[in-house]
Amino acid sequence: MTVHWCGTGLSAIPGLRRLIEEGHDVKVWNRTTAKALEAVGDLTDRIAAFNIDTLEAELAPDDVVVSMLPGDWHVPLAERAIGKGAHFVSSSYIAPDMRALDERARTAGVMLINEVGLDPGIDHLMAHALVARYRGSQAYDRAHQISFTSYCGGVPKHPNPFRYKFSWSPLGVLKALRSPSRSIRDFSELRVDRPWDAISSYTAPLPTPEAFEVYPNRDSLPFMQDYNFDPGWAVRDFVRGTLRLNGWAEAWGPVFNEIETLEGPEGEARLKEMSDQFWTENAYDEGEPDRVVLCVDLKADQDGVPVWHQTYVMDAWGDARGTAMARLVSVPVSLAVKSALARQMPAGVHAAPSDPKLVEDWMAEIDRLAQHLAVADRLR
Repeated sequence: MTVHWCGTGLSAIPGLRRLIEEGHDVKVWNRTTAKALEAVGDLTDRIAAFNIDTLEAELAPDDVVVSMLPGDWHVPLAERAIGKGAHFVSSSYIAPDMRALDERARTAGVMLINEVGLDPGIDHLMAHALVARYRGSQAYDRAHQISFTSYCGGVPKHPNPFRYKFSWSPLGVLKALRSPSRSIRDFSELRVDRPWDAISSYTAPLPTPEAFEVYPNRDSLPFMQDYNFDPGWAVRDFVRGTLRLNGWAEAWGPVFNEIETLEGPEGEARLKEMSDQFWTENAYDEGEPDRVVLCVDLKADQDGVPVWHQTYVMDAWGDARGTAMARLVSVPVSLAVKSALARQMPAGVHAAPSDPKLVEDWMAEIDRLAQHLAVADRLR
């Protein structure tokens, strides 16, 4: 069984190297073979220029295709994998056209595993673990009022005036700022057109508590079902969001004001121009440490009094192993590859696993990737 790993961008390397070093049969596909050679040429010479037709011709049943390419490639690669009886893995959110492949994947007996990076990915594992713990606790009661928050952000380890630095093109960050979000706040659905309209403060329960600016992103509501929330629960809050350093909103105020005015092709051109400028002015320097903070919190109240409250909190930063972002995105991808090879998940389209044994095993591996990872019992 061969792992066909497509893409050797910055966020792909630690997981890819891990699979090769562990002795898996890996073939690396990249648009430019020179970059792939630079990344893993010391470990393997099985490197080829990416071509989807050539890759498809080499696929065999039970192989695994990994897409660390731009999102437009995920569904075409997944379709080719299904046709050859091979599995598929990506770290990206499950798009509607990926979800639509579920029946075909089940019929073919193959796994299409997505959302197995950092966010989405590790945050899912933490949420599954917390919900299972609450359900299994003596405090559990279907009548409780439930609050859930999940905040994740990559931030500079050494803050800069812009309160943010970029590991790759800023264009994705800028486009995300134009996306609406949907969440639950105080028992009501909250729709927000722009993130800066819903910025609030969150204090992370790190060894030394630290305050951050946070805002909701995307559509949080479908994840209630994914995280095994009971349809009868009274949900006070349910928010999946982004975490930024304090002062971020003020530093980015002029950016928000301009983004609000951009429309059409001229607006897209201006976004690209802004992206290039930010990359020049606020990219990480060679060897400069990044930082990732992830906090997933579940609380149950009875008559306004907390009766169960736990928070997963992770703090990781770049070190001799490379950037925190790269290892926290790509190593979970490598764990998904191994789960696919071992057929540890059922056929069909899936996100990060909810099976308690897999969650425990994956979290034990992730614990080695962060400088701090703990579950805080907030009632003690």
